[in-house]
Amino acid sequence: MTQMTSIMRNTVCVASLLALVTSGLASGNADPSGTWLTEDGRARIRVERCGSALEQVCGYIVWMKDPFDANRQPLKDQNNPDRAKRSRPVLGHQLILGLAPNPKGYFAGQIYDAESGKSYEISLWRESADRLKVKGCMLSVFCLSQTWTQTIDVLSGQLVGMTGDPTGPRADNEWVQVSQVKSPQPKPPTIARASR
Repeated sequence: MTQMTSIMRNTVCVASLLALVTSGLASGNADPSGTWLTEDGRARIRVERCGSALEQVCGYIVWMKDPFDANRQPLKDQNNPDRAKRSRPVLGHQLILGLAPNPKGYFAGQIYDAESGKSYEISLWRESADRLKVKGCMLSVFCLSQTWTQTIDVLSGQLVGMTGDPTGPRADNEWVQVSQVKSPQPKPPTIARASR
């Protein structure tokens, strides 16, 4: 009887531990990396690790339903408060600006809206394997939530290259990874002539 009680107690402990781990994965800082279709279907956002130790997440627009203006020119970030960024295309720019992990189980920071030229507080977390919950707030008072759906296919016009490559999105200067910065090519070694 004592052995049976011990086995049952161990089984309950293991089940409780598994439940705790599973709930921690569901609500914890599960990696939100991937390509996500926004709730309105107008854009796909690539979310990936960034920061010096890859502890944060950044996001880039890699596909837009309509990336052109009325003159069939690529949409530009014309409302950006930084004049130097107003000529950059909206397709490929960074909109999620280094969200940091939060002990409550989500990533928090800022998102940039090219339509308004403003940045807003945002938090996001992986709601399920293929769903990303995104909550944005203006002045920490007015908040809206969206659910983005993970995509694995590639649409025409979608940027598929690595961040920083010609066929990929471009990180803002402060988020460029060391690996993306091209180091100067070393000079070929000089061969000293042996004196005779």
